[in-house]
Amino acid sequence: MTAPFDEDPDTAPVPRDEGRAFLVGGGIASLAAAAFLIRDGDMRGADITIIDEGALLGGSLDGGGSAENGYSLRGGRMLESKYLCTFDLFGSIPTLEGDKTVTEEIFDWNAVMKTSSHSRLFSGGRRHVAPEFGLTGHHIHGLERLAITPETILDRSTIADQFDAGFFKTSFWLMWCTTFAFQPWHSAVEFKRYLLRFAHMVGGFNRLEGIMRTRLNQYDSLVRPLHAWLVARGVHFRMNTVVTDLRLAEEDGMTVVRAIRIADGAKTSDIRVDTDDYVLLTLGSMTEGSSLGSMDAAPDLLDATAGGGWALWEKLADGRPQFGRPAVFTNDVDRSKWVSFTTTLHDSTLLALIRDATGNVPGEGGLITFSESSWLASIVIPYQPHFLGQPDDVAVFWGYGLAVDVPGDFVRKPMAACTGREIMTEILGHLGIVAEAETILAKATCVPCMMPFITSQFMPRRHGDRPDVIPADTANLAVIGQYCELPDDCVFTVEYSVRSAQTAVYALLGLRRSAPAVYKGAFDPRVLFKAFVALHDLAPASTHGR
Repeated sequence: MTAPFDEDPDTAPVPRDEGRAFLVGGGIASLAAAAFLIRDGDMRGADITIIDEGALLGGSLDGGGSAENGYSLRGGRMLESKYLCTFDLFGSIPTLEGDKTVTEEIFDWNAVMKTSSHSRLFSGGRRHVAPEFGLTGHHIHGLERLAITPETILDRSTIADQFDAGFFKTSFWLMWCTTFAFQPWHSAVEFKRYLLRFAHMVGGFNRLEGIMRTRLNQYDSLVRPLHAWLVARGVHFRMNTVVTDLRLAEEDGMTVVRAIRIADGAKTSDIRVDTDDYVLLTLGSMTEGSSLGSMDAAPDLLDATAGGGWALWEKLADGRPQFGRPAVFTNDVDRSKWVSFTTTLHDSTLLALIRDATGNVPGEGGLITFSESSWLASIVIPYQPHFLGQPDDVAVFWGYGLAVDVPGDFVRKPMAACTGREIMTEILGHLGIVAEAETILAKATCVPCMMPFITSQFMPRRHGDRPDVIPADTANLAVIGQYCELPDDCVFTVEYSVRSAQTAVYALLGLRRSAPAVYKGAFDPRVLFKAFVALHDLAPASTHGR
């Protein structure tokens, strides 16, 4: 039972002319919401407080480490030109250099460094350029049927419920699942949304054409500039502080937040929420419970008790169906986990060998999937440097595996139980690198990361499992991030978090504006024609080797 709330005099409201905003969570959703409150809501930065349980802002858009001890990224975010909310936000945020906006930098960078893979799949020591999808007429009919089936009919069905076993052996599925991290047991509703949302990219999907990336990693290119912009406007950041509960009151038939309970070290106190104040809560967390390993140690598998995000949602939803059902997303870790890894190289040998084997220069090729990998392993070689301050003689690349509980092909252990050294050994094996392997390993630092909830947002769901951005019958509360309901858009994207923030701010403040509409290329005949040609493998044949 939650203890009674006692007001902390240090956090009691002071006289002011306008309301305050408290943003729970320090990920991109909260950072974006703070920016929209200032830019579009005319709220003073000094009236905004972001509260996060960690020491580093950015949530899943992280980036850290050093050249000496090894850099680390839990994941990498792909962008594309139709992320209208994201580019709207960052069109107002200058880069750290201040010579252009972040949006301008991204578009300028991708005009020069265009993604066009020469090796989307790699097997048997050979690269496969623009692999054919290999879909049968029955499979294509299944995709078309799914695209027009209402979500209410699909309910909590899985992708496997919609297709025969042969579909999951096609190159289309291999490329789709490794690009977006889908598994057959994931939500058919979300798979349908992805098909519609990214219909305009199907034509170049086997070369990853249209994928956009930031110049540096996501933290340095997106989070740092946004954080600097907010700091310059006086936004408060309360770090290493866990929000453990919200005090809700029923007033005039509406649910209202009246206090925020926080734990700051050993001290527990309450932040009073006044009549004119707003609370924006990031629900759940894809990267809650993440654990890092090392070159000689495997990461641990933690659970939902490792942080405060899931526990807070469970308290909020207990007896209140308008706040969704968090257990839908947390109750099957074996189906939501995977392992990523970041490798820091102090020798140029490996990147040169990968360039020669794949035909991709760093930053150009995007994801390379090893199609014979039992782990469903893939790697990305970004443009160098990838980190701010990264030395010229150091290189970094990132990778991940979807099937982490099966033995590898060169290291006979599940990926989840592997050290960084063992993961690198497996990757070198798939690249066919033998003679140089010992030298490469001696000058590499591979940091594996276990993420138990990284695809939890893909778990099968039905309407009501995720709350609306403004939950029914609430007055001063919005929920944002990856686990709220936004029609048409897709989770596991920066765009979804930013869209949720923009939607929440405009609704809470009663602004007469809305977030940019989701691009619907599936209704454009030109897009449909290109997708038809690609799905039927009617495009000119490409060379499937060197």
